[in-house]
Amino acid sequence: MSVEKKVPHERAASPIVPRALPPRPPAEFSSPEAALARKLAREHKDAQVRGVTSIDAIRVAIRQAARGLPAISAVPRLGMLDAAAFRARAARGLPFLMRGLVQRWPLSALGPEVLREQFSHVPVRARVGDYINTAFAPDRAMQDMSMGQYLDLVEEGSHALPPYLGNLELRELNRLCHWPTYFDKMGPPRFWVGPAGTVTPLHCDYDDNIFAQVWGRKRIILSPPHHDAFLYPSEANAILFGSPFDPEAPDFERFPLARQASMIECIVEPGDMLYVPAGWYHQVRALTFSLSSNRWARAVPFALHGDAALRRAAD
Repeated sequence: MSVEKKVPHERAASPIVPRALPPRPPAEFSSPEAALARKLAREHKDAQVRGVTSIDAIRVAIRQAARGLPAISAVPRLGMLDAAAFRARAARGLPFLMRGLVQRWPLSALGPEVLREQFSHVPVRARVGDYINTAFAPDRAMQDMSMGQYLDLVEEGSHALPPYLGNLELRELNRLCHWPTYFDKMGPPRFWVGPAGTVTPLHCDYDDNIFAQVWGRKRIILSPPHHDAFLYPSEANAILFGSPFDPEAPDFERFPLARQASMIECIVEPGDMLYVPAGWYHQVRALTFSLSSNRWARAVPFALHGDAALRRAAD
């Protein structure tokens, strides 16, 4: 779906002052000791936020629990669920898709043209260049610009890999999205905007995730947590691991163990909400111009059933 250029409506309000983007993470550290200290400090903070003893303990528990999961060949498609039904289903440790809830959001009733008409001024950080092979590196190729400039870049169509707005807080859109209270504690909404061909390569997050497809269609390929043994993962940070294996173009000569990994394909349509349990690997490709949003839980994953041994003692 192309994004048409339209002349913004005249505004009587005072000039908009663009908010600042958060600073980029440093690509280099002054010493290995400084790098290790920063890594340990982040892991400690991540554990505190989630109320767990350690992120490493969560990772081990998730992989162990996944070994008892039944094999699935498709992601179940359900209707809307209330919080109790959602949590009961999520406790099984398997992904599932819900239809209808996202269609009720005000943002779903708008079209992609609203990004240019109302949000051209919003500052964004675009993934540019070879952002797939550097996806989990601290020095991923990125460029700061406005939403309007990003849409112009998309319209040019001159990049082999289309530029992507990924994992951004676009607070201006929050009021147009009505999230269910499935998680007691969750992070802020993150937004993903881009044309057909934008990709988030195979990775896993060690937090439960609800993913809302607002506009467009995406293909998501999932693999269970304990199959990381076949996926050659590397640590980006304590709660994010990436894989160099591409399930859409498998290279079994380089990654022979990947033949043993289960891969489950799911197409998300406008209005769908997908639950991705903590630790499940997933790769995401936009099939059309697309806007998605997601939120991660900040607690013991549902599949671990509130395991008391993983919980941090109250201070």
